[in-house]
Amino acid sequence: MDFKTAVTSVLKNNYANFNGRARRSEYWYYTLFTVIVEAILTVIRSLTPGIPVVGVIVNVLIAIVGLAIFIPGLAVCFRRLHDTGRSGAWILIALIPLIGEIILIVFFAQDSQPGDNKYGANPKGV
Repeated sequence: MDFKTAVTSVLKNNYANFNGRARRSEYWYYTLFTVIVEAILTVIRSLTPGIPVVGVIVNVLIAIVGLAIFIPGLAVCFRRLHDTGRSGAWILIALIPLIGEIILIVFFAQDSQPGDNKYGANPKGV
């Protein structure tokens, strides 16, 4: 799956879909997309410290983008966990500082569970 297809899949086709499975590429490309967008907005905010109106507009834009990507980001995390054979409830492990985040990164980086599982067919078609 390429970058554009992955981001479109998460934002358009599966915006709030917490069911099914998501390939590694879909998850990681979407994560890269959100990091790039947030970095661009942060750079714009930091380059315009003396212009309060621009700062306010960028802060509002950051808040809107954050709200807009929260649900699809959570949904793709659930589907990625499903792809590895885990319940979406594993996302709660992120509440454990540092260790929880490391465990989730390991889960998100793992290969798909082969064949069908209780969350659906393998998105790789294998």
